Amino acid sequence: MAGPIRQPIDLKSLERYIEQQVPEIKTPLEVKQFGYGQSNPTYLLTAANGGQYVLRKKPPGQLLSKTAHQVDREYRIIHALETTDVPVPRALCLCEDDTVVGTTFYIMSFLKGRIFEDPALPDVTPANRRAMWHSAVTTLAKFHRIPPASVSLQNFGRNANFYNRQLKTFASISEAQAQAVDVDTKIPVGKIPHYDDMVAFFGDPATQPKDRGTFVHGDYKIDNLVFHPTEPHVIGILDWEMATIGHPLSDVTNLLMPFTTACSPHSGRANPSFAPGATEGLPSKAQCIAWYQETVGFEVLDTELTWADAFSIYRGSIIMQGIAARFAKRQASSEKAGEYAVQMKPYAEMGWEFIRELKGKLGGKARL
Repeated sequence: MAGPIRQPIDLKSLERYIEQQVPEIKTPLEVKQFGYGQSNPTYLLTAANGGQYVLRKKPPGQLLSKTAHQVDREYRIIHALETTDVPVPRALCLCEDDTVVGTTFYIMSFLKGRIFEDPALPDVTPANRRAMWHSAVTTLAKFHRIPPASVSLQNFGRNANFYNRQLKTFASISEAQAQAVDVDTKIPVGKIPHYDDMVAFFGDPATQPKDRGTFVHGDYKIDNLVFHPTEPHVIGILDWEMATIGHPLSDVTNLLMPFTTACSPHSGRANPSFAPGATEGLPSKAQCIAWYQETVGFEVLDTELTWADAFSIYRGSIIMQGIAARFAKRQASSEKAGEYAVQMKPYAEMGWEFIRELKGKLGGKARL
């Protein structure tokens, strides 16, 4: 997974810093760069005594976003969680001196284990597949039940109104994306189907789930977890760039989205392995929710989950709209950008179907 260095760093300067600040790491170092970590360049450091560590740094040059690439926040939460039952790498140091390697960076321990891109977890036994999903779900629940103040991170994010704040952010983003015009056809990307109706529904306090404020990872899914090399349990959570304080259901729905989309006629990106009965050992979505509730200590109502599923799909359709906008301007870097762009409308239709289902469940009730 680690290979040639695409974004060079000053190795001698790094070694001098490590010799002074992190004597555990023995120099000289061998450095390789991971293929992932496109947002924040990520390197494998092999010490002179064979020990392995990971360095993550901000990218070089002028950054487009002030809120992205906050490796200092990644370090803070990983370091804070080291004293809890949430499995994370060990954070060794944070360096905010740009003269060392050009940008802020931190170093953490390297976790030797398994990372799966396919959430269906191929090439493991059915029993291990079920155990690994159980571990993924309960690890998330353990994370959500930690009070931020208990690890001195009460100011890591706002404690309330997560979904309302998300709606406000997405409104301005979606409006700009809709106006992007295809360079060849001259046709604008346009609004997401049912956009106004979806926003009105999500913004209605009478429909929203009970407001909660917990730690949230922001991108909790199977391929951001490291599993033990041979045993069916999680040994670490990676990619903390989007972590904050927010609503826990945002993480739950992100993790369980393969189950959610598997049976929808509107999702061309559904993983067929998650169709009921298709993969031996995969738990049901209901079983995952039961595991989560048992560990986190609060109940997830069916109507709350459907609302959060719909919102997660709405968020996904805005992300796809962004890909469509970049594709329209021929600025998309991914070869699959056109495929994602085509999925924007059917994905939004799936979100609308969830809202219609939820309206039926709510009936005349004023609140969940």
